[in-house]
This record gives sequence, structure tokens and C-alpha cells, in this order.
Amino acid sequence: MNQYIEETKKGLVHTYNRFPVVLERGEGVYLYDTDGKKYLDFAAGIAVCGLGYGNQELNEALKAQIDCLTHTSNLYYNTTCGRAATALRRVTGMDRVFFTNSGTEAIEGALKAARKYAWKKGTGRYEFIAMEHSFHGRSMGAVSVTGSEAYRTPFEPLISGVKFAEFNNLDSVKAQVTDKTCGIILEALQGEGGINRASKEFMEGIRKLCDQEGILMICDEIQCGMGRTGEMFAWQSYGTRPDIMAMAKAIGSGLPVGAFAMTEEVAEYSLEPGDHGTTYGGNPLACAAVAKTVEIFEREDIVAHVREIGAYLKERLKELAAESDQVLECRGIGLIQGIKVKKPVGEIINRALERGLLIISARDNVIRLLPPLIIEKEQIDEMIEKLKWAFNQ
Repeated sequence: MNQYIEETKKGLVHTYNRFPVVLERGEGVYLYDTDGKKYLDFAAGIAVCGLGYGNQELNEALKAQIDCLTHTSNLYYNTTCGRAATALRRVTGMDRVFFTNSGTEAIEGALKAARKYAWKKGTGRYEFIAMEHSFHGRSMGAVSVTGSEAYRTPFEPLISGVKFAEFNNLDSVKAQVTDKTCGIILEALQGEGGINRASKEFMEGIRKLCDQEGILMICDEIQCGMGRTGEMFAWQSYGTRPDIMAMAKAIGSGLPVGAFAMTEEVAEYSLEPGDHGTTYGGNPLACAAVAKTVEIFEREDIVAHVREIGAYLKERLKELAAESDQVLECRGIGLIQGIKVKKPVGEIINRALERGLLIISARDNVIRLLPPLIIEKEQIDEMIEKLKWAFNQ
């Protein structure tokens, strides 16, 4: 057995069934294992590595920051936190930002902000409505609003006051609303849930419902945000600005950083000194990654690239579906695409790995494609050929 695999198996809690590959380095949209084998990456660290691997501009910015300062705590100002917050405010259209270490922490903060807002307004509201088949994280608050019993059941009792509605069914959401509802949380595109995109009518209906009932709209942009759908954040294609939004993954291009952002109204009536905190969140190194990532995204117009390449990917997937009797449906937008097949996809994923292609699942029978956002047409073609081979095996 590979020494790295053996050491990891002995040392870590067994919470992941890892593929028997030890990745060592990356370049562009390719990864290389310790044996030198090359893999075309259509997972991007689960939608994290939007700029791919080995981006020299990003690397130099991080190296320079390491030489200066990596941590001080939030008891003091630092040189990168404000710059990163300004960058996120600009691309999100939100007013205030709180930096976290991960996506699940961003969800925790968003839920706390919503409850504090209701408490400070004196409304007596505390309940949340979440969507079936959603995924918001694995901490206690985040898993409480995750719409899968398999994730929730082993850890019950969870946070009380959570109801679940059918995604893309506005009447189902309305049926759950009471005078105790403080927030509705949803993904504009469900990633883990099977690459399910919200309809325009649904997103607009949620926004209208929240405005009418005095409820906060919370958008989880952790996986579908930061350019992946062809907008900087997925909700922007609907024009339905949330009151609170959570983000992580690609905002740091591989560094562990997340954030939740809110409107000025929510900020004024929610979290105050002592309500919420983090030791590492907003540290100089993570914020340097965020600031440089946003700078590169804007300068290189990554969003426009995603629209162009995403359209090409969608056409190639349509061709694949027409050729293969295993494919039931292709769905998604931009560079987050799903291929629904007739049987569990584990065998196909393993065959693709043999061929040097990294793909992952979203539910048992959906292949999830999440390449780095810098992918080009030639690599799309390469992926299609490798995937055809995996299907045929």
C-alpha cells in the first residue's frame, strides 16, 4: 500500500471513502499523482479551485503575504481584511461582510444573524424554511437546515424550528409560512442535491413572499457562486437580491475561507460585538487570497469565459446524451453540470479515474461536473472522450 495512503488511514477519523490516488501537484486544469500520472480535473476540489492550479499571480500574492503576516486575530486591524471585504461587497452587491473559515461556518453565521434580526426587531420569529434535497453543511445548525434525512437523523435532536418545503414549488413554501418564520434559506442551484436549478418564478416568488411577510431571504452561494453559473453569484441572474448570503469555496481559490454578507438593514438590526466571532476568520493570508481572486476574476472577465465555455460544454453533453442509452438527462448551467444516468454512478466514476479523469457524484445517479473555471474547449473535448470510454466499459 502507498505509504501516504497507509499513514492517512491510520491517522484520520474514517469520514471519507477516498479514491486510491495520492495527488501531489497541479498545473492549470490538470493534477498529477505521486506516480506522475496526469488527471484532467472536472471536480476542482468540489468547486473550490476556480482558477485551477499554479496560478502564478495568486501564488506570488500569497507568498508575499506569508512573508509579511499570516495571523493577528480580530482584536486588531490588518492590511488585507478591508480590501477583501470591499472586493466582495463590489461583486455581491451586499453591504456588510463577515469572514469565516468555511462554508458551513458561513451558514451558521447567516442563521444566527437572521434570528438576532428577528429578536432585535421584537417580532418573536425564530423558524426557518429550508428546501428538500438541499445541502448547507455538516455542523449542527447547517445540518439542521439540510434537506436530507440521511444527513440529519444520526445527530438528532437538531436545532428546532426548521420546516422543509419542495424546491421550485412556491405553494409548498407558502404552506410552511407562519407568524414565527424568520428566514427562508435556499440555493439558487442545488449542487449536492442533484444539480437542480431554481426557476425564475420560484426565486422571484420567494423574494416577494419574504417582502410581504417580513421574512429574510437567505441564499447559499457556497457551491454555485463565484462565477460558476455564468454570473458572479447565481442569484444575480434572477435579480432577486437576498437579505443574507453565504459564500466560500472559490472565493479563496483553494485557501480555506468563507463569508456571509448582508444588507445594511440586516447589519443594523442583527449581530453586535459579542454576538459572533472567529479566531481565524478574516486573517491576513485568507483575505489576501480573496482580494487577489476577485481582482483576477474581474480583470480576466472569468464570468464571460464561463458563459462561453459553459454553452460549449452543454452542447457536448447533449451530444453525449444522444449517443448513450445510459444517460437520462443533462442539466445545469455554466460550469456546474449534471448527467443523470440509469444506475448508480460509482462504477463510471472509478472507470473515469482509471482513464485520468476526475469526476464526482451528486446523489447516487448524477455525475457532477465542476471543472476549474479556466477550462477551455479542448479540455471539454478531452473530458467527453474519457467519459465515453468510461460509459462503454
